Order: sequence, then C-alpha cells, then structure tokens
Amino acid sequence: MSGTVTTMARHALISASGVSKVYRMGDQTVRALDDVSLEIGAGEFVAIMGPSGSGKSTMMNLIGALDVPTSGVLSIDGRDISSLSSDELAVLRNRTIGFVFQQFNLLARTPALRQVMLPLLYANPKPSDAEGLARRRLAQVGLADRLDHHPRQLSGGQQQRVAIARALVGNPKILLADEPTGALDSRTSAEIMQLFCDLNAEGITIVIVTHEPDVAEYALRKIVFRDGRIVEDKPQSGFQRRAAE
Repeated sequence: MSGTVTTMARHALISASGVSKVYRMGDQTVRALDDVSLEIGAGEFVAIMGPSGSGKSTMMNLIGALDVPTSGVLSIDGRDISSLSSDELAVLRNRTIGFVFQQFNLLARTPALRQVMLPLLYANPKPSDAEGLARRRLAQVGLADRLDHHPRQLSGGQQQRVAIARALVGNPKILLADEPTGALDSRTSAEIMQLFCDLNAEGITIVIVTHEPDVAEYALRKIVFRDGRIVEDKPQSGFQRRAAE
C-alpha cells in the first residue's frame, strides 16, 4: 500500500503523502517510515497497530506534530507541518490535538479539576472560564463528583478519565491516544474504550495507537504498519463497541 493515498469521502483532517522518516545513529541510518501515504477523515475512529519497530510510534509522533517528516508532506487540518516553526507547531498541537497516554501523566498533588484546567491556564484565559470548561469536561467523562480528588484517591480508570478530560478541555479536533489502556485491567479498558466511542459519536476524530487486537476492535478502521510501511488499511465493524452497548 506504500505510495498510494487512501481516499476518504470526508474532509481529510490528517493527510500524509510519500512520508518518510529517517534517523541517523552514528554511521547507521534507520528508516522508521518509508514512503507512507494515507488520509484520515474528520470524525473517523482509527486504530494504528504494528509490532515494535514497525513505525507506528513514529507515525503517531508525526500526527501529533511532535516531529516532522524527513521527506514527503504531512498535513494536519490543512497545514503542512514541515513548513511550521516550533512555536507554530506548539500552537497547532494546543488548538487541534488532545493527547492521552498509557501513563496518565497527572500531577500527584493536584486535584482533578485543577489538572484539567492547567492547559487552559497556560493559554491565559480567564480562570473562571477555565474552571467552567474543566467542570464540563470532567462531567462528560463521568467524574463530576471527583473534582477535588487527587490521583492517589482515584482508580486507574478514573485517572485515565481525568487525563481524557484534560485532553478534551481545549476542544481539539483530534484525540490522539498512545496505548491508552496499557496500564488498565480488561474491564476498565472496556469502559475507557467505550468512552472513546462515545466521544467519536459526538464528532471527535479518534486515533489510537495500540498493540492490543481487542482494543483495536473498537475502531471503525484499522491501519497496520510493518517495517515502516502500511501493510493493511481496512474498515472494520467496531465489534467490541457494539458488544459493549
């Protein structure tokens, strides 16, 4: 599938054309991505899979505007990320992408409400506005009664919900999740994945990087990487989400 663009009927929120990423380590060259082309439309729910070293994490970094391609063009919301300065990339990330990670990355001594407010406070809105937005996002993920709880007072699933609320508080177009259930048991993983399904139903584009087939089954499209290339890109039924409903 290398070198061919998967055409989506929807607006292409993420578009890669002939993207390669090469790392030089001493006298060795590692081609982490090799001529990758794809499109992810607005409102899609996509799972990216592949073994260690397949290129999936490199692709995630590019989609998250955390890195830029060595060659080719990768556009996020119509902007070629290679043409942007470091400051412009930071603005793109803050306005367009919400990040969720395997380790929840919460501040140990900070209550949930403050955790979710922080991204907005860094952007200098009025504190009262930030608090209202944070309260709404925490209620959306089912934690309206946990606003004052610190991470040690929350279960793993609740901590991940705080992290998701934090990712959502800036009203991103894309929610990018890297192994979001990796630190959770199977039942809690199912609850978190169903939350992603609910958010996707509201129109948020979801891209999940995972090595777990049962997690990938919640997505409506699966892209598999191997040796820096796409070896599979197909729609799927979202079996797990239907089973959970």
